[in-house]
Amino acid sequence: MNSITIQIPDQDLEKLQATASRLGISIEELVLMGVEKLLKQSDASFQDAMDYVLKKNSELYKRLA
Repeated sequence: MNSITIQIPDQDLEKLQATASRLGISIEELVLMGVEKLLKQSDASFQDAMDYVLKKNSELYKRLA
């Protein structure tokens, strides 16, 4: 696994620390969970858009085949 270093404002770090503490996890785990969620949402959004376009144009695709 790779690692990265980022700079965030102090107030955001305090919020991360408080949230991680409330959930009983490390800040690193919390941030990783957020990144994973973002990546999954991006994949789902792309899949939804692709499904919409394919369904919308299905008649056209049939005629072109």
